[in-house]
Amino acid sequence: MNGARAKVGVRLVGQDSGHVQAVLDGAGKLTCLVVDDEPHLRHAIRRLMESEGFECLEAASAEAALAILGERPVTVVLSDVRMPRMDGLTFLREVRVRFPDTAVVMITAVADVDVAVSCLGLGAMDYLMKPFHLDEVRARVGQVLEKRRLVLENRSYQKRLEERVQAQARRLEDQFLATMQAFAHALEVKDRYTRGHSIRVSQYSVAIGQAMDLDAELIRQIEIGGHVHDIGKIGVRESVLNKPGPLTDEEYQHIMTHPMVGWRILSPVLTDYPLALQIVRSHHERIDGRGMPDGLAGTGIPLVARIAAVADSFDAMTSGRAYRRGGRLSLEAAVAELERCSGTQFDPDVVRAFLAAVADGTISDTHGTPTGELAAFTEHSTAGLGVLAARRG
Repeated sequence: MNGARAKVGVRLVGQDSGHVQAVLDGAGKLTCLVVDDEPHLRHAIRRLMESEGFECLEAASAEAALAILGERPVTVVLSDVRMPRMDGLTFLREVRVRFPDTAVVMITAVADVDVAVSCLGLGAMDYLMKPFHLDEVRARVGQVLEKRRLVLENRSYQKRLEERVQAQARRLEDQFLATMQAFAHALEVKDRYTRGHSIRVSQYSVAIGQAMDLDAELIRQIEIGGHVHDIGKIGVRESVLNKPGPLTDEEYQHIMTHPMVGWRILSPVLTDYPLALQIVRSHHERIDGRGMPDGLAGTGIPLVARIAAVADSFDAMTSGRAYRRGGRLSLEAAVAELERCSGTQFDPDVVRAFLAAVADGTISDTHGTPTGELAAFTEHSTAGLGVLAARRG
């Protein structure tokens, strides 16, 4: 390099008469660490590397070299294989794990192919045999710097590519969720009594899942399933959806086709969200096996669907419905009904989690009744918080 100083972030472009040639584009110098227990060899390599523009450091042992690497970045390490205490191969393993951006060239006096193969297998970019010519060191270091540049560029490219893929995936998911919400809004236009229902069911379901300490991915799918659980009602006659007063048996059977209709509609587009699909299909199943559409019972009902069933029923009871002459139930009455049906229609563990979410304020009254009314009621609820307190205590 004829005395020119190489900079950090240099880009190696070739060799000139065995000298390292680089494009300078950084603020600091390339650094080289020579690790050998023989002082005269360290000094010889150091003088060579400094003549090539490197800032050169020395270490008489692998332990001392690791201490230096822990304090500052080093571009390339030239290390002997045979050293007291920690040998060169152990040192190489440590460097590759702790300082992966540092290139390593191993130096050995053993003319053994197995040693060379071991060095390369452990992550060394090259190796030198003693005795060696200084021109050979120049050439090998030049090749190593080029390999290092390519590795770092590839790693940077992979990182940028992964970030772009993740960003695209987020955009696609946002578009998908917007489409699902559009489905829900389309249903709400058809059935004025369910306006906001899907959002509330989703929120209640998430709160229950959090009270049950479910993992983030499970809660994410619960949230999606809550938003689209009633999509199948698009296939229900409006005269049935909006009928004032009780439904006939035929009308009830017709409206209860919506879980399967929704499942068929969404199966092609919810392939990445199988738990959300379970909510769509099974949110009207009952613990006692008398639900629809499959007559599942107990733990045979997917947990996410058992959670959505409680959230769905609570919102239905505390919202206006065409078929309910007396209007919506009070919070006290709705919670009492959930407790009464715990073990027959609803999963008792889910009901307890619901009550816990109400007690800590995660679920509050979204229909106008003061939150304190429900909090005061659940405080005295023997079927809910007594068990909860025992579990928390």
